[in-house]
Amino acid sequence: MTAALVPDEPAIDPAINHPTRLAVVAFLSACDEAEFAAVRGGCQVSDSMLSKIASALEAIGYLAVRKGYVGKRPRTWLSLTPAGRQALALHIAALQGIAATARKAGAEAGEAPPGATDS
Repeated sequence: MTAALVPDEPAIDPAINHPTRLAVVAFLSACDEAEFAAVRGGCQVSDSMLSKIASALEAIGYLAVRKGYVGKRPRTWLSLTPAGRQALALHIAALQGIAATARKAGAEAGEAPPGATDS
């Protein structure tokens, strides 16, 4: 499989734009590697949902899957690849840019922030 083409500038990434996929990628961004069960619990998704997300992200090169054993019990560990980390950083930067642009437009339109009162 080849890695997805990650742009050099902030851009919404359709591969991680869905909230559940974004949660999985964000969870994994905080660690080097996490056991499947920890990701499942942390993101509050089912085994089948996480398995589908992991397969899709692995296919585009954003996620690495490692299988092994702890004692006699099989385990699966997930980790973000460098391309996955870069994609998340650019995706978040794009979202922040959208929010900043909207705030600026609102301020220029003279809208008061929520909870502001006229004195």
